[in-house]
Amino acid sequence: MRTLEQRLTHRLRSADYADWRAKVHAVNGCARPIRLAGAHQLQDAHTGAVLHHHGGDIFVPCGNRRSAVCPACSDRYAADAFHLIRAGLIGGTKGVPQTVTDRPRTFVTLTAPSFGPVHHARTSARGKRIPCGCGEFHHEDDPRVGTPLDPGGYDYTGAVLWQAHAGILWQRFTMRLRREIAKRAGIRVREFPDHARLSYGKVAEYQRRGLVHFHAVIRLDGPDGATSPAPSWAHPDLLDDAILAAAGAVALSVARPDGTRDTLMWGAQVDVRAIQPSGADDFEDEAGQISEARLAAYIAKYATKGTGKTEAADRPIRSQRDIDHLKVSEHHRRIIQTAWDLGELPAYEELNLRRWAHMLAFRGHFLTKSRAYSTTFKTIRGDRRAYRLAETLQRLGLAGRAETVAVVNDWTFHGAGYRDDAERELAAAIAQRIRDDRKSKYAKEYRNEQQTPDHR
Repeated sequence: MRTLEQRLTHRLRSADYADWRAKVHAVNGCARPIRLAGAHQLQDAHTGAVLHHHGGDIFVPCGNRRSAVCPACSDRYAADAFHLIRAGLIGGTKGVPQTVTDRPRTFVTLTAPSFGPVHHARTSARGKRIPCGCGEFHHEDDPRVGTPLDPGGYDYTGAVLWQAHAGILWQRFTMRLRREIAKRAGIRVREFPDHARLSYGKVAEYQRRGLVHFHAVIRLDGPDGATSPAPSWAHPDLLDDAILAAAGAVALSVARPDGTRDTLMWGAQVDVRAIQPSGADDFEDEAGQISEARLAAYIAKYATKGTGKTEAADRPIRSQRDIDHLKVSEHHRRIIQTAWDLGELPAYEELNLRRWAHMLAFRGHFLTKSRAYSTTFKTIRGDRRAYRLAETLQRLGLAGRAETVAVVNDWTFHGAGYRDDAERELAAAIAQRIRDDRKSKYAKEYRNEQQTPDHR
């Protein structure tokens, strides 16, 4: 049997390697592309005449947003998330006016409550290590960080129920926030839509202990959203005060398996920070304000991070055997096991916990936004398709005919992924080269930008 090195050499020397490499490059080195066979053609929308025809085999990106599954598709999702969040922060693009920077805006972090003491690696304001409850000083990379000091006393059932209801808690938080803002503005809650609109973009991030917390950009607009100015009474301090009040007031009662009731709430650590205007280079200044220039990238990063390879499963759990063979810590295995066991009980049927056990019972989307915050993923992807079509028409000498050209596709699914480990290794190398080239290009553009007179 040939070694991997021999298989790599054989694939590189094969007659169809150049064609295969072009397909891989077209999907940016996707880790598990969809293989299609068939054809597509461009037709005149009025006469039906064929203007261009292409047939054969192609690769299509898998589209998985998680970096642990497909770094290439994760990068694309992160780029889209960046533009979505950035548009709502600074405006001037994607149909969002630049005047949004004049609105009350805040960066908020809502955390999960404690379900038992865990190992930590904290530092003081002066950078000095704080001893853990176990008496040791843990390093950030210590695998014990985030795991319970007393696994037997840790409330895994409560943690899973909280995680499964985190999305509902966020919904109730936004409802309560509108009420708190209306109270401070001296208007009735039912009149709030006539005066203002709450806009936000948020992302969920897993903590080391396996529970999510939410990072959100919250903006107070006029009644029509981003296109209308905020009311005269709207002020950043009013928004900040209302956020703290709403976070402390939200509560949700749920039943435990033994019939007792649990009250689900946000954790005590609620972080509210002002957002700096464009032009600030630092992510965070001495006053704790966060730069809008870097905030979008920060949120986009966590939109693709997922749970990571060491904290949960990359794919849904199908059986108890899957749980037994997971390469995760015992703490995270206990969370997954608890979600799996609770999912069998009729009382939690609507939570569909077994479907979401691999996500540690979190059932929400990682990146969500209010309707009026900014653009949508659908619009961003539509713009990209239109751009690619314009490129193709330009190449074929059909520039300016996008409105009169119809795209006809006829493809058949032929599988997913690469044929063997040699192709997977080569595709991974191509993906890394594309990523390195992109980083080098962006770094060069940034250096050139910093050297312009306006930045000296």
